[in-house]
Amino acid sequence: MKKILFLLAMVISLASNGQDTLSTKNAVINFDATSPSSPEKIEAISKIAISKMLVKTGEVAFAIQMMSFEFEKSLMKDHFNENYVETSKFPRATFKGNILDYSKVNLSKNGKYPVKVKGNMNLHGVTKEVTADGFINVNGDKVNATSTFKINLSDFNVKIPDLVKDKVAKEATITVNATYNKM
Repeated sequence: MKKILFLLAMVISLASNGQDTLSTKNAVINFDATSPSSPEKIEAISKIAISKMLVKTGEVAFAIQMMSFEFEKSLMKDHFNENYVETSKFPRATFKGNILDYSKVNLSKNGKYPVKVKGNMNLHGVTKEVTADGFINVNGDKVNATSTFKINLSDFNVKIPDLVKDKVAKEATITVNATYNKM
Protein backbone atom coordinates (compact mmCIF):
# COMPACT_ATOMS: atom_id res chain seq x y z
CA MET A 1 0.00 0.00 0.00
CA LYS A 2 2.87 2.38 0.82
CA LYS A 3 4.38 1.79 -2.62
CA ILE A 4 1.08 2.60 -4.34
CA LEU A 5 0.73 5.78 -2.31
CA PHE A 6 4.33 6.69 -3.15
CA LEU A 7 3.68 6.20 -6.88
CA LEU A 8 0.50 8.27 -6.69
CA ALA A 9 2.40 11.02 -4.86
CA MET A 10 5.07 10.90 -7.56
CA VAL A 11 2.47 11.13 -10.34
CA ILE A 12 0.82 14.11 -8.61
CA SER A 13 4.18 15.83 -8.12
CA LEU A 14 5.10 15.18 -11.75
CA ALA A 15 1.78 16.63 -12.88
CA SER A 16 2.44 19.84 -10.97
CA ASN A 17 5.55 20.50 -13.04
CA GLY A 18 3.48 21.31 -16.14
CA GLN A 19 5.67 21.52 -19.22
CA ASP A 20 8.52 19.75 -17.47
CA THR A 21 6.42 16.58 -17.60
CA LEU A 22 5.16 14.45 -20.46
CA SER A 23 2.16 12.29 -19.65
CA THR A 24 -0.36 9.93 -21.17
CA LYS A 25 -3.37 7.99 -19.96
CA ASN A 26 -3.31 5.78 -23.04
CA ALA A 27 -0.04 3.88 -22.87
CA VAL A 28 -0.35 0.44 -24.43
CA ILE A 29 1.05 -2.59 -22.64
CA ASN A 30 1.09 -6.06 -24.19
CA PHE A 31 1.58 -9.24 -22.18
CA ASP A 32 2.50 -12.55 -23.87
CA ALA A 33 2.99 -15.80 -21.94
CA THR A 34 2.54 -18.17 -24.89
CA SER A 35 4.81 -21.19 -24.62
CA PRO A 36 5.89 -23.27 -27.64
CA SER A 37 3.51 -26.03 -26.49
CA SER A 38 0.52 -23.72 -25.97
CA PRO A 39 -2.46 -24.77 -28.09
CA GLU A 40 -3.49 -21.09 -28.26
CA LYS A 41 -1.97 -17.68 -27.74
CA ILE A 42 -1.82 -16.46 -24.17
CA GLU A 43 -1.59 -12.76 -24.74
CA ALA A 44 -3.36 -9.64 -23.59
CA ILE A 45 -3.36 -5.91 -24.19
CA SER A 46 -4.24 -2.85 -22.16
CA LYS A 47 -4.60 0.54 -23.81
CA ILE A 48 -5.21 2.57 -20.66
CA ALA A 49 -1.98 2.50 -18.67
CA ILE A 50 -0.85 5.86 -17.32
CA SER A 51 2.68 7.14 -17.67
CA LYS A 52 4.69 10.22 -16.79
CA MET A 53 8.17 11.25 -17.90
CA LEU A 54 10.19 14.10 -16.41
CA VAL A 55 11.63 16.08 -19.32
CA LYS A 56 14.70 17.33 -17.43
CA THR A 57 15.84 14.04 -15.89
CA GLY A 58 14.36 11.15 -17.88
CA GLU A 59 12.58 9.69 -14.87
CA VAL A 60 9.63 7.55 -15.95
CA ALA A 61 6.68 5.99 -14.17
CA PHE A 62 3.93 3.65 -15.34
CA ALA A 63 0.84 2.33 -13.59
CA ILE A 64 -1.68 -0.14 -14.93
CA GLN A 65 -4.86 -1.64 -13.57
CA MET A 66 -4.42 -5.39 -14.05
CA MET A 67 -8.14 -5.80 -14.76
CA SER A 68 -7.69 -3.60 -17.86
CA PHE A 69 -5.89 -6.37 -19.78
CA GLU A 70 -8.09 -7.73 -22.54
CA PHE A 71 -7.67 -11.29 -23.81
CA GLU A 72 -9.05 -12.94 -26.93
CA LYS A 73 -11.10 -15.26 -24.72
CA SER A 74 -12.96 -14.11 -21.62
CA LEU A 75 -12.09 -17.34 -19.78
CA MET A 76 -8.39 -16.49 -20.13
CA LYS A 77 -9.06 -13.09 -18.60
CA ASP A 78 -10.89 -14.74 -15.71
CA HIS A 79 -8.00 -17.16 -15.07
CA PHE A 80 -5.44 -14.37 -15.39
CA ASN A 81 -7.20 -12.16 -12.84
CA GLU A 82 -8.37 -14.84 -10.42
CA ASN A 83 -5.65 -17.51 -10.49
CA TYR A 84 -2.43 -15.90 -11.68
CA VAL A 85 -2.12 -12.19 -10.81
CA GLU A 86 -4.86 -12.27 -8.16
CA THR A 87 -6.27 -8.90 -9.13
CA SER A 88 -8.48 -8.66 -6.05
CA LYS A 89 -5.32 -8.64 -3.86
CA PHE A 90 -2.96 -6.90 -6.28
CA PRO A 91 -5.02 -4.61 -8.54
CA ARG A 92 -2.11 -2.65 -10.08
CA ALA A 93 1.32 -3.12 -11.54
CA THR A 94 3.76 -0.21 -11.48
CA PHE A 95 7.17 0.76 -12.77
CA LYS A 96 9.33 3.66 -11.64
CA GLY A 97 12.78 4.20 -13.08
CA ASN A 98 15.16 6.24 -15.17
CA ILE A 99 16.31 6.40 -18.75
CA LEU A 100 20.01 5.72 -18.12
CA ASP A 101 21.42 7.41 -21.22
CA TYR A 102 18.87 10.21 -21.28
CA SER A 103 21.52 12.84 -22.12
CA LYS A 104 21.65 11.35 -25.65
CA VAL A 105 17.94 12.11 -26.23
CA ASN A 106 17.06 15.50 -27.74
CA LEU A 107 13.33 16.08 -27.35
CA SER A 108 13.50 19.18 -29.55
CA LYS A 109 14.97 17.30 -32.54
CA ASN A 110 13.12 14.66 -34.56
CA GLY A 111 14.81 11.28 -34.41
CA LYS A 112 14.85 7.78 -33.00
CA TYR A 113 17.06 7.46 -29.93
CA PRO A 114 18.06 4.06 -28.51
CA VAL A 115 17.85 4.06 -24.70
CA LYS A 116 18.20 1.77 -21.71
CA VAL A 117 15.69 2.01 -18.85
CA LYS A 118 16.29 0.76 -15.34
CA GLY A 119 13.90 0.80 -12.43
CA ASN A 120 11.65 -1.08 -10.07
CA MET A 121 8.65 -3.00 -11.29
CA ASN A 122 5.95 -4.00 -8.82
CA LEU A 123 3.72 -6.87 -9.88
CA HIS A 124 1.69 -9.27 -7.75
CA GLY A 125 2.97 -7.57 -4.60
CA VAL A 126 6.63 -8.14 -5.46
CA THR A 127 9.09 -5.42 -6.44
CA LYS A 128 12.04 -6.35 -8.65
CA GLU A 129 14.61 -4.34 -10.54
CA VAL A 130 14.12 -4.43 -14.31
CA THR A 131 16.47 -3.21 -17.02
CA ALA A 132 15.26 -2.97 -20.61
CA ASP A 133 16.35 -1.59 -23.94
CA GLY A 134 14.01 0.71 -25.77
CA PHE A 135 13.61 3.69 -28.06
CA ILE A 136 12.49 7.28 -27.73
CA ASN A 137 11.11 8.48 -31.05
CA VAL A 138 10.62 12.24 -31.39
CA ASN A 139 8.37 13.35 -34.24
CA GLY A 140 7.08 16.91 -34.17
CA ASP A 141 4.94 17.41 -31.08
CA LYS A 142 4.89 13.66 -30.23
CA VAL A 143 7.34 11.68 -28.14
CA ASN A 144 6.94 7.91 -28.34
CA ALA A 145 8.67 5.57 -25.88
CA THR A 146 8.80 1.83 -26.63
CA SER A 147 10.41 -1.15 -24.98
CA THR A 148 10.12 -4.92 -25.04
CA PHE A 149 11.50 -7.04 -22.20
CA LYS A 150 10.99 -10.36 -20.49
CA ILE A 151 10.13 -11.18 -16.89
CA ASN A 152 10.18 -14.51 -15.10
CA LEU A 153 6.71 -14.99 -13.66
CA SER A 154 8.13 -16.91 -10.68
CA ASP A 155 10.23 -13.82 -9.75
CA PHE A 156 6.92 -12.10 -9.01
CA ASN A 157 5.42 -15.11 -7.19
CA VAL A 158 2.99 -15.81 -10.02
CA LYS A 159 2.18 -19.50 -9.66
CA ILE A 160 1.30 -21.59 -12.69
CA PRO A 161 -0.86 -24.62 -11.83
CA ASP A 162 0.63 -28.02 -12.69
CA LEU A 163 -2.31 -28.73 -14.97
CA VAL A 164 -1.23 -25.99 -17.41
CA LYS A 165 2.48 -25.55 -16.64
CA ASP A 166 3.47 -26.75 -20.13
CA LYS A 167 0.97 -24.41 -21.80
CA VAL A 168 1.98 -21.16 -20.07
CA ALA A 169 5.47 -19.76 -20.56
CA LYS A 170 7.56 -19.32 -17.43
CA GLU A 171 8.85 -16.09 -18.93
CA ALA A 172 6.42 -13.43 -20.17
CA THR A 173 7.23 -10.85 -22.82
CA ILE A 174 6.10 -7.33 -21.96
CA THR A 175 5.87 -4.64 -24.63
CA VAL A 176 5.33 -1.01 -23.64
CA ASN A 177 4.33 1.76 -26.05
CA ALA A 178 3.64 5.23 -24.66
CA THR A 179 2.98 8.28 -26.83
CA TYR A 180 3.25 11.64 -25.08
CA ASN A 181 2.25 15.03 -26.48
CA LYS A 182 4.78 17.83 -26.06
CA MET A 183 3.16 20.96 -24.68
